Amino acid sequence: MTLRLRLVRAFASVVAVALMGGAALADEGKSYWQGVRDAGVLKCGAASAPPFLIRDPATGNYTGYFAELCRQFGKELGVKTAFVDTTWDNMVAGVQSGKWDLAPALDRTPQRAMAINFSTSVSEATYTFAYNKTNPKVPADAKSVADIDKEGLTISVIAGSAQDKAISGVIKHATILRLPTNEEVNLAVKTKRADLVGNESAMNQLFAKGNAQWSAVFTPVPAIARRGVGFGLPRSLSAADVRVLDIFIEDARATGEVDRLFEAAMDEVLAASK
Repeated sequence: MTLRLRLVRAFASVVAVALMGGAALADEGKSYWQGVRDAGVLKCGAASAPPFLIRDPATGNYTGYFAELCRQFGKELGVKTAFVDTTWDNMVAGVQSGKWDLAPALDRTPQRAMAINFSTSVSEATYTFAYNKTNPKVPADAKSVADIDKEGLTISVIAGSAQDKAISGVIKHATILRLPTNEEVNLAVKTKRADLVGNESAMNQLFAKGNAQWSAVFTPVPAIARRGVGFGLPRSLSAADVRVLDIFIEDARATGEVDRLFEAAMDEVLAASK
C-alpha cells in the first residue's frame, strides 16, 4: 500500500469520526488537518538547530531534515508550508497558543506530554559533550558527567531546550552558560568562552565533523537521558489526527527517507562552513 493511500485512508477515518459527532474533534465537526487544508497552509515553528533545522541568515529560509519533513507532510495534505521564526524556549508555548501547527525536532518528555500532543519518534537522541581536545581543563579520558562537573569548567547549552533542562539537572559544580542559538553555544567553545557544548548527539556529531582537527565528543555513561525526537502538536488533536502524522513518519523511516534527509542536512551544514 502506498504512503498516499495510507494517508488518505487515515484522513478518511478522521472525517468519518467527525461525521458521527466524535467529541474529540473540533466543534465544527471536521478534523484538525481538514482545518489546515481549509486554511491552505501548514505552519511550523522554527528555530535554528542544525542539522534538524538550518536557517539561512541571508534569506531566512529553513532547510534541515525536520524542515524537509514539514514540507513533505504539507504536500501530503495538499497545502503549502510556512515556517514561523521562534526560539526553543517558546516552541511549546507557540503550539499551545495556536501560532503554529507543528513544533519540529522536540524531545518527547513526560513534562511536555502533559502540555501538548506528540507524534511518534522520528529519531532518537541522547546528550553528549563536545570540546576542544587541546583544552587542558577537560579530562582527555572523560567518561561520566562527574568527570566534567568541576568548578572552573563552563558548559554552554541552548537556553530553554530539553538539553538545557536535562544537563542543568545533573550539573552541580560546573557553570552553565545559556545562549539563545545553536550557533552561539558552538561559538562559545570555539572562542574558549565555554569549555564544552552540552547538546543533542546529532548536533555535536555535526560540530565534531566540522571541526575535526581539534574537537572531540564524549557520550557520558550512564546516559543523562535517551529520548525520542518528534513533532509537538496541539493538545486538542484527536488520536485519529495524530495517527495521520504518525503514518507519514513511519513510512518515512521505513523507506530510509529520514536517514537520507539526515545525511543531506549534515552535508549541507558542513559544505556551508567551508
